Formats: sequence, structure tokens, C-alpha cells
Amino acid sequence: MAMQLKWLKVRMGELIRAGLVLVLSLGALAAPLAGLAQQAETPRRIGFLGNSTAALEANLVGPFREGLRELGYVEGRNLLIEYRWAEGRYERFPALIGELLAMKVEVIVTAGTPATLAVKKATTSTPLVMIAVGDPVGTGIIPSLSHPGGNITGLTSISPELDGKRLELLREIIPGISHVALLWNSASPLQFIGERRTQAAAGALDMKVLSLGVRDREGLDKAFADIRRERPQALLVLADRLFLHHRERIMEFAARERLPGVHAYRELVEAGGLVSFGPSYEGMHRRAAFFVDRILRGASPGDLPAERPATFELVVNLKAAKGLGLTIPRSVLVRATKVIQ
Repeated sequence: MAMQLKWLKVRMGELIRAGLVLVLSLGALAAPLAGLAQQAETPRRIGFLGNSTAALEANLVGPFREGLRELGYVEGRNLLIEYRWAEGRYERFPALIGELLAMKVEVIVTAGTPATLAVKKATTSTPLVMIAVGDPVGTGIIPSLSHPGGNITGLTSISPELDGKRLELLREIIPGISHVALLWNSASPLQFIGERRTQAAAGALDMKVLSLGVRDREGLDKAFADIRRERPQALLVLADRLFLHHRERIMEFAARERLPGVHAYRELVEAGGLVSFGPSYEGMHRRAAFFVDRILRGASPGDLPAERPATFELVVNLKAAKGLGLTIPRSVLVRATKVIQ
């Protein structure tokens, strides 16, 4: 009997020790699993800074969000996007950027040159993905497209290089044209480059340019008065969110004054303009998701080459052409990506 009791005590001790080892092992295993679960539940946070308004940019933000979804990001689950909009008042940028940096966003996405320049000035550490910056090298944002360096990468719209092509397209539609009005934003460094390049392209085509630098709505009134006085034969509007914001007013004026034009934004043609030619801004916003994903996965922005747009759009408004008494050449129509009847 004594031997049996002794055996039972030894056996119970062994079982207790084994149980303790099992509990400790399970605890050690559970700790990293709990950490992984907590990490998976913690969403990544990025910022999106725009020059204009949420309503004006909705058709562009949509493709950006779709691009992120295609890469596995679900807003509210594993991704949070903090949106900030300057509403055309660029003096608001420092405060808006300060808010994003205070939130410790992992990436800031910027739409347009003014927002990009403002973020570049504010931080050299937070990664920056730029979208639709016309000339990031010429404006000093990055040293080169292939090796952007620092904390910046993204997409250029190469809009200054396209301004000459828009003049050529205008000459193709109206062979005898010799005098055009040029509407550009004198508050934007990029627009100065675009204005100079357009002047050079016009000189090569033997065209006279009425250069109209505008900073705000009141500046548009003066520009319209100058156009009425000088009587150019056409209107060219450079790529800037200011003109996108006032597109209805600008195109209504152009229709009243019977001014054809080739513009940078498709939205101006949808608002009644004649023709637009430029990169696909929707495509660039979708592609920006690729850069955000690479950075969130650990890539350095400066090691990711900045990209030129992959697709371009030529939009023709036949209704506007009819109102102006113009016939769009077949050579233009066959190249059009969209024709508004």
C-alpha cells in the first residue's frame, strides 16, 4: 500500500510539471500570435492633400481609391486616408500639412504642383507621392525622374511639354489661326514654365500670344476684358486647378465670344469647350496607389523612379464645333479618345 501511494505521488508530480510546461509553452506561443493579430487590426494611415475641393476632385480620388483596393487595401479596416483640401487658397497649405504630420501619416499624397511644393518645404522625412506635377525637375521638386532621391516620388503630367502640341492641334483645326489668348495661373511656379514654353511654341508656328496671367476670380474679369479688347482668334487654357474650378464661367465666356480652344483638361470640353488634349489624370491617380503600396511595404521613395503618364486623351466636342461654325478634320476625329456629340 505504501509503495502504491509513493508511486501515485511521483506520477502526480510528473503530471503537474508537464501541465506547467504545456501552459508556459502555450503562453509563449500565444504572445506573438496576439501581437500579429493586433498588428493586422492596426490600419495604415496616409494623407491626401489637394489644391482644390473634394467635390472637384471626386472623379480623380475615386480611381486612386480603386487602385488601393486592387492592391488589397480596405478603408476603415487596414487603411485610413486623411483628406485635406486647400480649396484654391494655397496659403492654407502649411496648416493643413501640419495637421497631417501631427497625425503621423506614413505617406502624404499630393495632387498638383502647389501642394507638392508645399509638402516638400514642410518635411524631408515623411514620404511624398506626387500626382500630376507638370515639371517636377524644372520646378526643383526632384533632381531627375529616374533618380528622384530624398522622400519624393510619383507621377508627372509633363503638361509644359504638351502646350506646344496643343497649339499644333489648334492650327490643324483652324489652319489660318495667328493670334491666341493664353490663360495661365501667375501664382504657380509651374505655370511660368508653361507660359514660356507656349510662347516659344507659338513663335515657331508664327502665332501671336496674348498672355493673361490670373491669380483668382477677379483676375478672370480683367482677362476677359483684355480678350474683348484685343480680339484673339482662340483661347488656350493651361492645366491648373484654378481654371478647373471656374471652368463653367470660362467656357461660357468663350462660347459668347466665339473663341475656339484646345485645353489641358477634359472637364473644360465637357463644360462646352472645343477640344482638350492631355494625359489621363484618372489613370495617373490610379497609378499613384502603386507608389503608396511600395512605400508602405518598405521601399524608399527616392529609389522609386518617377513616371510619365502612360495614356493620353484627345476629347472633341462636336456640339461646340457646330456652334462655332467649325468642321473638325477627320485627321483629328480618328485620333480622338472621346467625341461629345
